[in-house]
Amino acid sequence: MIIHHVRIPQDRIGVLIGNKGLVKSDIEKKSGSTITVDSIEGVVQIEGVVGGDPLKTLRVAEMVKAIGRGFSPENAFVLLYDDLLLFEVISLSHLTPKTLNRVKGRVIGRNGKTRLVIENLAEVKISVYGKTISLIGYSHNIKAAYDAISMLIQGSPHSAVYSSLDRKRRAEEEEQEQEQAEW
Repeated sequence: MIIHHVRIPQDRIGVLIGNKGLVKSDIEKKSGSTITVDSIEGVVQIEGVVGGDPLKTLRVAEMVKAIGRGFSPENAFVLLYDDLLLFEVISLSHLTPKTLNRVKGRVIGRNGKTRLVIENLAEVKISVYGKTISLIGYSHNIKAAYDAISMLIQGSPHSAVYSSLDRKRRAEEEEQEQEQAEW
């Protein structure tokens, strides 16, 4: 039997459990695992089915971490269905509170515009929560989003970040077209 323990912030426990326990119940049904939540300590225990798929239990642990890092259950559920999707956390704990707020503001942008542009151009989902920025996506897309976020953290203008992402996206599309033409 595979057991994983994940610690999530107190204010995200209600999101994980859901209204009348629906989210937790849904995760358990779709994954075949049992989830036990210690709401005082913020520790979530994920227990896989005996003889079940250990990867599925690991994916549930990733889902719980994603919910703990600010993703909605709907966005976190994709991790259960696609083994190629990754969950990545960028820690900002090394920043001073003033710098942290500035960086978070730069990544989110006015009315969420910057986050939305990065999500669309890099084809990832982004959550800015606490002292972290988290990403869900395929490895090459996460790399593109990570590079864009790094540029913002280092103070690059938003227009330069958008241009960089757009160039990477177009290069990838051209590469895919070339591969299809070779077939």
